[in-house]
Amino acid sequence: MRILLVSPAIPEAGWLQKAFQESAHSLQRAEDTRDALFVASHEPFDAVVVLAADAAAQAAMHAAVPLFASLPNSAIVVAMVRSIATQDRISLLRAGADACLSYPWSFMEIHERLLALYRSSLKAANETVTAPALLTLDAATRELVDANVRLPLTKREYQLLECLLRQPDMPVPRDRLIRYAWSEKEDVDPASVNLVVSRLRRKLAQRFPHVQIGTVSRFGYRISGAR
Repeated sequence: MRILLVSPAIPEAGWLQKAFQESAHSLQRAEDTRDALFVASHEPFDAVVVLAADAAAQAAMHAAVPLFASLPNSAIVVAMVRSIATQDRISLLRAGADACLSYPWSFMEIHERLLALYRSSLKAANETVTAPALLTLDAATRELVDANVRLPLTKREYQLLECLLRQPDMPVPRDRLIRYAWSEKEDVDPASVNLVVSRLRRKLAQRFPHVQIGTVSRFGYRISGAR
């Protein structure tokens, strides 16, 4: 999943950022609502996680949730608060939050809740699409799946493939792949992308020979045969 974490520089946010990245999610972080909305208006995210550690941040969250919920890509919106009254929780849910989690936070619960909401959103989207389904990615096992055939992937391979599968048969810019699969790094050697693509091509040739990752000269890569 591509996740946008909205939180000031507090220890809880650092913990959450590290946990998401270790779980093979592509994560971008913004420290305030204005920056987060700017980022989300230029790039699609699967989920927006808004963290409020005090009363002032929680008040700002109430104003921000409807804005994130109205983004055109329909991202999942999860509010995380230290403590909250029932009426305030209801207010956040009515404003557009898909879930509201209060302290003490369990990353396992946060992670599984996000995956459940994501599966529901994919199911709802697939019900309106008549085209053949794409190959699927299993976030729990980090595998590419087609019926009974499974292909284990590394974290980088998983994220790069996830980014390509968002636009099957369409060229994806190299810089977007870098932001997606190396979201925790500021400077990435382009040769790293070539290396991961080469490994993916070898793996796909063994289990999914009909799936090809083509090079788009001076631009990026394109995946074909995924549906």
